[in-house]
Amino acid sequence: MEKLSIDELTELILAQAREKGFGAKPEEINVAEKIALIHSEISEAYEAYRHKNIDGKDGFKEELGDAIQRILHLCGVFGINVGEEIIKKIESNKGRNWDWDKLNENHA
Repeated sequence: MEKLSIDELTELILAQAREKGFGAKPEEINVAEKIALIHSEISEAYEAYRHKNIDGKDGFKEELGDAIQRILHLCGVFGINVGEEIIKKIESNKGRNWDWDKLNENHA
């Protein structure tokens, strides 16, 4: 399978959104609905992982892919360069300190 950049994936997703009638402009979508759909895909990924369904239909990997696809769709609709935003966040986090005692996640 060909590897695509985030920008290429976003364009591919927007083209499919136009073709399927999912909206490709801000006035063509309901942002609250799109955010709720992203949330539902993340919840489905969690459930798949919890049930040890990693690969295949409705598996952890597929559900994470669905979530990313929905996020990239929303970014494309609003012209957000998500790759650039991710790099900015990584840079911002370099100097950030976390209070591990207040976080609810495991870390090395």
